Amino acid sequence: MEVGQKVKVIRLRDRLSSGSTSNKLGKVGTIEGFKITDGKGVGCVVKFDDNSATWFFEDELKLVQ
Repeated sequence: MEVGQKVKVIRLRDRLSSGSTSNKLGKVGTIEGFKITDGKGVGCVVKFDDNSATWFFEDELKLVQ
């Protein structure tokens, strides 16, 4: 996955998520960067049409053509 690509949120891992994060399930956004999650993993920061942004693990996202 690369910055600028469109992705769809297909699932949420077991983690504490705010209501606004769970509302993103099934939504499409654009990758705008990356985040070190826990010293071992990398998450994708996704920006949505409503100008909100949050991060997801790569396996929670699917590339949209």
